[in-house]
Amino acid sequence: MASDTRLAKFFSHISACQTAVLPGARQLFYIGAHHVGYVRPALADRLLALSPDVSRTQSGLVLAPDAVGTLNALAMAAGLRTRNENFDVRAVVDGPVLAVLDRGALPDFGVIGVGVHLNGLVRREDGLHLWVAKRAADKKLDPGKFDNLVAGGVPVGLTPFETLMKEAEEEAALPTALSAQARRAGRFSYNMERPEGLRRDVVYAYDLDLPESFVPQPADGEVESFSLWPLARVFEAVGDGDDFKFNVNLVLIDLFIRQGFLTGADAGRLRAALG
Repeated sequence: MASDTRLAKFFSHISACQTAVLPGARQLFYIGAHHVGYVRPALADRLLALSPDVSRTQSGLVLAPDAVGTLNALAMAAGLRTRNENFDVRAVVDGPVLAVLDRGALPDFGVIGVGVHLNGLVRREDGLHLWVAKRAADKKLDPGKFDNLVAGGVPVGLTPFETLMKEAEEEAALPTALSAQARRAGRFSYNMERPEGLRRDVVYAYDLDLPESFVPQPADGEVESFSLWPLARVFEAVGDGDDFKFNVNLVLIDLFIRQGFLTGADAGRLRAALG
């Protein structure tokens, strides 16, 4: 049962991820006839000046479909941030791949980014526990925030589940034999204004029951440390503050509902807000 104050905080976490008004000041960005994103006017002008394959129509800014291989080159020529990790570009999350774009430039183009999050659960005699990761202090985004046991973006050519298993081994030294037992629990989407630009994210959430004997280890520098928390403590932390990364709150609120920490009309309203 959540107090009114905590319930309000849960709703604020959800609304904090839905801050983008689209198109707003941005122009629609197309690859051929497919609407894939949104760009600010200044970037649209730079792209038009950089390439004859970019044109402006009544609908928005259009990249010629036979020039999709130049999208990353255009992003670099326009001076956008890059992270040396390509993502698939789609008009809708389940649609065909239309191009690839460096992950760092996704927010500038307002292109859908897909990610995975894993709830690492431990069922002990004293109740349900959750592995909590603390993000490294040198992370470019949300350093030092608490996170799920495993989380990461879905790179070019991989499915969400394939990404989950890859990230599980890389981030937490989680053996494939364990991560392969993860169960998909939900999918959440949001449009959010962030310092890095427009985040149009789709997050796939998974649950995994882990043996008490398993202790995750920071393996690739993405995570500073792991701690095993009673789920009741996680519930209090999410309801009382902002210590968890913004999109992790969505995954955890859904987990609280499914584990009976939020029930009745409160659970129904939060579920509707989650979408």
